[in-house]
Amino acid sequence: MSGAKADPRFATTAGPPRRRMQLRWSDPNFRNLVWQIVVVGLVVLVIGYLVGNTSRNLAARNIATGFAFLGRVAGIPIGESLIPYDPATSTYGRALWIGVLNTLKVAIVGIILATILGTLVGVGRLSKNWLLARITAVYVEVLRDVPLLLQLLFWYMALQSLPAPKQSFHLLDYVYLSNRGFKLPVLVWQEAHSWAALAALAGIVLTWLWARLATRRQELTGRRPPVWPVALLLIVGLPVVVWATLGAPFTLDKPVLRGFNFQGGATLSPEYGALTLGLIIYTAAYIAEIVRSGILAVPNGQWEAGGAIGLHRGAVLRRIVLPQAMRVIIPPLTSEYLNLTKNSSLAVAIGYQDVVSIANTTLNQTGQAIEGIAYIMAVYLTISLSISLFMNWYNAHIALVER
Repeated sequence: MSGAKADPRFATTAGPPRRRMQLRWSDPNFRNLVWQIVVVGLVVLVIGYLVGNTSRNLAARNIATGFAFLGRVAGIPIGESLIPYDPATSTYGRALWIGVLNTLKVAIVGIILATILGTLVGVGRLSKNWLLARITAVYVEVLRDVPLLLQLLFWYMALQSLPAPKQSFHLLDYVYLSNRGFKLPVLVWQEAHSWAALAALAGIVLTWLWARLATRRQELTGRRPPVWPVALLLIVGLPVVVWATLGAPFTLDKPVLRGFNFQGGATLSPEYGALTLGLIIYTAAYIAEIVRSGILAVPNGQWEAGGAIGLHRGAVLRRIVLPQAMRVIIPPLTSEYLNLTKNSSLAVAIGYQDVVSIANTTLNQTGQAIEGIAYIMAVYLTISLSISLFMNWYNAHIALVER
């Protein structure tokens, strides 16, 4: 029995410590874990050194640190804001928040309109109409080669060259276009409008639920219940009924020319118009190429198959080609959305007060340079991550699933 071999099932890893360490180091998972711990430790040490060194230098120069300045009165004049603001009483925190809202106002509108324009131009480049294809090609090639800052300055000077308020272009005494901006009437908001908005939101949710139910019904029976009539009834009819039940208030605050400027109504300033228009036109040129490449990535047989079942070219594009092209379009489109958002920081060149402009004014007045730069970085990081998360979710949602 003493000469019998040991059963390998009962073998142990007992042995000299050096031998056990060599066995562990030969495991790639163990090595990866060790190197990750080392790298993270080095990063923490470097950050700790930089923070400590910065704190010591600021203390030696008697420079205050922290975000306590956000509670002090700002005194910064801000030309346009989505929320009430008074330079004499509002704080730096509120001023910076207005800068964030102004940045979001540019980014959201720019992303939506640039996507629409870029899709139309990208489809136009593939058109069989010779003139349309050439015009869209020139649009893409020219605008991508002109620096964005130069385009922003061009649009700003173009808007500044419009007539004065007294000679402004107008439409039925409701809409005015002058070098002071775009003036248009705005609805005087009342409680009935809030309830109608909530009803519209409820209608959107109910429409989504009905669409899911219709899809399941189609999978089970092969027949899909109508969705658009129900959507129209819930999204439009329900809010109108709520609004009419609460008295149907409808009062417009119209712009009126008094003296050398307009009073009342809503205003789109030349600075906002130039920045948004420039970003839309510039970014749309890149989106057009992304859309065109996505459509070309779909095999030509899909076009032929759609035509074989009697669909015209537009229906084939909408129902067959574009849904498949989205898998190619979405990833680079996300990068263009991020670029548009970050390019909005060029607003300082034409006087639009976004988060960068207001933060620069704040750090110049308070001397809180590190906090101001950190605030700008945090804002853009948050917006960029939000866009990326949404686009990644949408990309996974539309991905083809093999069954």
